[in-house]
Amino acid sequence: MALAAGLFASIAAGVIGTYVVVKRIVFIAGSIAHSVLGGMGLFLFLKRSYGIEWLIPIQGAFLFAIGSALLIGWIRLHYKEREDTVIAAIWSTGMAIGVVFVSLTPGYNVELMNFLFGNILWVSSSDLWMLLGLDVLVLVLVAIFHRRFLAICFDEEQALLQGVPVKSLYLLLLSLVAISVVVLIQIVGAILVISMLAIPAAIAGSITHRLSTMMWIAVLLGWIFTLLGTTIAYQLNWPLGATIALTAALVYLLSRLFPMRSF
Repeated sequence: MALAAGLFASIAAGVIGTYVVVKRIVFIAGSIAHSVLGGMGLFLFLKRSYGIEWLIPIQGAFLFAIGSALLIGWIRLHYKEREDTVIAAIWSTGMAIGVVFVSLTPGYNVELMNFLFGNILWVSSSDLWMLLGLDVLVLVLVAIFHRRFLAICFDEEQALLQGVPVKSLYLLLLSLVAISVVVLIQIVGAILVISMLAIPAAIAGSITHRLSTMMWIAVLLGWIFTLLGTTIAYQLNWPLGATIALTAALVYLLSRLFPMRSF
């Protein structure tokens, strides 16, 4: 089940991570990934303090991820000159909210620690169905809007002249980034999300210049990193999420030192 979760998560990460790398919004994706701590902390606090058993941290992560993505997108579209400052503020504010609620939550918060640092071994059958459902959602939306996403990734001004609804598509793309972040939290945790969102796509970008090919290479690399990381972690008794992230980072370093010929 852990391996299946890693393979499912790599699909959304590879496809959306390609857009993230090409459009150079890794910093925005990082802000979304870290702001989810606020939602996880809030929902865990409500569950423990008020006995709302149906609330789980991943629901809060999804809510805060989408909210942060839309807020960042709106700010970028209307206040570009202060974009980096506001993104950093959202990043830190989300984490601060999470820390406050975690400190107020009674009991030992091992559940939240697993979402922060990743514990793929906690994955349940319901988690697998959620991952599969989010993968299907991402793939369907990408299939529908791929050509328009290409336009806003490479030339927003030209897309505007052609009548493409750039603002709406940009917010949709950031929402898909948020969904991918929530998917990856199950695998490597909120802190290490960017490694699996950006690194496979970055390596794939050095192999091919075709975006569709780049996506599937990124997915394949995500599968390879998951399998290698799981094997290494099992043999050395290392934390699984961190081992997967380190495996990806090592392969990325090797790809920089020994670049492959692109096609």
